[in-house]
Amino acid sequence: MASFASLISYPVLLSVGIPPVFANVTNDVALIFNSAGATISSTRELHGKWKLVGKLALCTVIGAVIGSILLLSFPGTVFEKIVPFFIALAGVMILVSGHQQTNTRKHLSTWQKGLALLLLVTMGIYEAYFGAAGGVVVLVILTYLVSGTFLEINAIRNVICGMANLVALIIYAFFSKIYWIDAIPMAIGMFIGGYVGPILLRFIPAKIMRRIIAVLAFIQAGYYFWQAYLH
Repeated sequence: MASFASLISYPVLLSVGIPPVFANVTNDVALIFNSAGATISSTRELHGKWKLVGKLALCTVIGAVIGSILLLSFPGTVFEKIVPFFIALAGVMILVSGHQQTNTRKHLSTWQKGLALLLLVTMGIYEAYFGAAGGVVVLVILTYLVSGTFLEINAIRNVICGMANLVALIIYAFFSKIYWIDAIPMAIGMFIGGYVGPILLRFIPAKIMRRIIAVLAFIQAGYYFWQAYLH
């Protein structure tokens, strides 16, 4: 419903002893099924929008290639120190998204649209490098870039983030280690959650969800900051 699955699944993988970088890679496998379930559940919102989805997905896919290379190039200690700031950013962005004006996107200039697309590439990098709550930031970008209802924009978000995760998985399958025993059961749960999420989103007030998830994100960011810098 809010692209915060990784804020739970990633710590679960760490808790069973998987190193941070490999936990992220394994988590990426499960996230693909989350996007797949959400896409199937959102076919009516995506009707007539697949051409647009393809163009936007190209941005996140390019970013995913870069993000995958970065993750494989830097040691796990560097990764652990960056994680708290990524989570905190997600908490801020989910609050910001609640103040978006629906008519703002109609007044974007060419350079502003170009900047929004560049930000999608950046978020593709983020999705591949860590991914937790990255979809929330993508959702905010899309509200400025795409015309449509919240449910339609959310459906587009699910697809283009899923494509980024898929590309990252292909790269990780060849150049990293995936804990398949842990990934498979999590993937099943992700698929179910991805399918049910968009349906529930039609009935639950978004404002309440944003506030609850933001608070949880800040708490978790603080915990990982303590682990990385103060523990």
